[in-house]
Amino acid sequence: MASKSNSTFSVLGSDLAIKGDIKASADLHIDGNVEGDIACTSLVQGETSKVTGAIEAESARLAGTVDGSITVRELVILKTAKITGDVFYDALTIEQGAQVEGRFAHRERRASSAPAAAPKADGNGKPELQIAN
Repeated sequence: MASKSNSTFSVLGSDLAIKGDIKASADLHIDGNVEGDIACTSLVQGETSKVTGAIEAESARLAGTVDGSITVRELVILKTAKITGDVFYDALTIEQGAQVEGRFAHRERRASSAPAAAPKADGNGKPELQIAN
């Protein structure tokens, strides 16, 4: 991971299309298209960018399209973002107008969730509604 005193960042321009996983020890700014998982310290996604794969970062600021799960400590979803996938976070900000299709869960709940906490399916394969006490 990059230290605060010697921080660096990488930029993937809008003319780039990458197939494969990306692992960066620095901050990452993506304007192009990525088909693969991304792991970095901090991610900034431009409005024209599309990511198909999982994102894992300390912080992320998303403005483009994401099709995959997101696991971050601090997440900002801008109004131009279109996200399809589950979101696991510690701190979350969503601008009005952002589109998200998926589940939101605090990261502590994800780590401590047990299989018994999963919704049960009834006989026809549909999830059964459970009421919390």
